[in-house]
Amino acid sequence: MNKNKKIRILGKGLTAYSLKNIFKKAILYDEGNYNTYDMNSNKTTIVSPGISPSNHMVKKAKNLKSDYDLFAKQMPFSIWVSGTNGKTTTCEMLQHILKKYKSVCGGNNGVPISKLNIKAKIWILETSSFTLHYTNKAVPNLYILLPISEDHISWHGSFEEYEKSKLKPLYSMKKGEVAIIPKKYKNINSNAYIIFYDNSDDLCNIFNIEKNNINFEEPFLLDAILALCAKKILFDYIDYTKINTFMLSEHKLETIYDNKKRLWINDSKATNVDATIKALIPYMKNRIHIILGGDDKGANLIPLFEVLQNLEIIIYTIGSNYKYLISLSKKYNISYIKSKTLVQSVKDISLNYNKNSIAILSPAASSLDQFKSYAHRGEEFKKLVYNLSFI
Repeated sequence: MNKNKKIRILGKGLTAYSLKNIFKKAILYDEGNYNTYDMNSNKTTIVSPGISPSNHMVKKAKNLKSDYDLFAKQMPFSIWVSGTNGKTTTCEMLQHILKKYKSVCGGNNGVPISKLNIKAKIWILETSSFTLHYTNKAVPNLYILLPISEDHISWHGSFEEYEKSKLKPLYSMKKGEVAIIPKKYKNINSNAYIIFYDNSDDLCNIFNIEKNNINFEEPFLLDAILALCAKKILFDYIDYTKINTFMLSEHKLETIYDNKKRLWINDSKATNVDATIKALIPYMKNRIHIILGGDDKGANLIPLFEVLQNLEIIIYTIGSNYKYLISLSKKYNISYIKSKTLVQSVKDISLNYNKNSIAILSPAASSLDQFKSYAHRGEEFKKLVYNLSFI
């Protein structure tokens, strides 16, 4: 890696500052110093993943690259994990069962690849559609693609563009490289060896995995099976013992109890419609109090409301799209309460919570309109639930 390479960086977030630590002479740009941005420069321009292709600085750049492309030559054997939901859990499970093989985990999970050890044997990379959009040189050795559903529409402009980004690595992968992707894309043209699946049963049949030996239920069962498939491909071994010692992270269907021993579920990680629908499946026989809302990223929320209308449910609307949620609740004749904030929603639910109820924060939206992150939103939710005795 030539640390004297002349690059400039769009963005001033975690990815940008991590790169700046390596490329000391690089200049970071955002709207605050756009007046010094040379629109005619041929310098390599690294784009932070969160910056949209509609951004005027991106449009004016002549030599765009992702941080993946910047490290393409130094990247060791790499497993990329993408899809709409389950990326983080699948990567964490992979790291758990491959740790002894000198693997490291990073990408879009909070650890930029510029911080990963180049001498590691395996890089496990959680890979967003944002990064894939800007990546044209780097390719995975093993690509795991979870199911794709509508998300990040305001960033990509359409579902078709979002989907195109997720499929992009397949067109550059070479013979001998392997991809596991949904059967929906069986007509895709790729030089990689592709394994297609519709569901976890398909993968169990292909890899001779005994589902009953795995201590997870959906939606985490598919994540676990994909991790096992990867280890089978690399080391010809199904490691039930190791996968069953994996502990799920916070903010994903995390169960907590208030001082009255009432069940609340922290699913702040559910930032899109598909994740929220899957979160509700185990509780469809209960009376559900659900907190919805935030930045929905331009996604179509109607499929969610088509599910909700068949449940015994009350919606507590919060966030920047609360008015839209109210309009949909009225359209589908679903009970709702205009809470506006997370604080008020927990208070409102506590007053309505009765026998056979469950309360769940599963917003189907990003948190960035009111919180620093989905983790921040989840932590605040837990604090509010634990402090209910003071309300």
